[in-house]
Amino acid sequence: MSIFGKIMNAIFGSKADAAPAGGGAAAGGGSTDAAAAPAATVDVAPILDQAVKAKGEKLQWRTSIVDLMKALDIDSSFAARKDLAKELGYTGDSNDSASMNIWLHKQVMAKLAANGGKLPPDIKH
Repeated sequence: MSIFGKIMNAIFGSKADAAPAGGGAAAGGGSTDAAAAPAATVDVAPILDQAVKAKGEKLQWRTSIVDLMKALDIDSSFAARKDLAKELGYTGDSNDSASMNIWLHKQVMAKLAANGGKLPPDIKH
C-alpha cells in the first residue's frame, strides 16, 4: 500500500477501501465522483485529534506532516517522507526537508479534502 494510502486508510478506515482510488471513470461511470463525495465525507479533525490524544504527545498534525504521520502510526522518517513526496509528484529538492515537508502537508491536506475529508477552516490546502 502506498504511504498516502496508509494515511487515507488510517483516517477513513474501510470507507477509503470503498472509495475510488483515483480513476473514478474507470471504476464504472463519469458520475461516481460527484455521487460518492457527499456519502464519503469524513470529519478529519476529530479523528486526528483523537489519534494525537492516544499518543500522549504534543503533536501538531494541523501544521506538520511529521506529526500527522506520527499520530497515525505511520513511518515519518526522512526516507518515508521522500517516498511520499515522490508518490505525490514533488519536483523540488527532496534534500531540502523543510520545503518538502511544507509541500507534503499541503498536498496531503488537499488530497484528503479531494477524497471526502472535511478539514477545519484553519487548514490551508
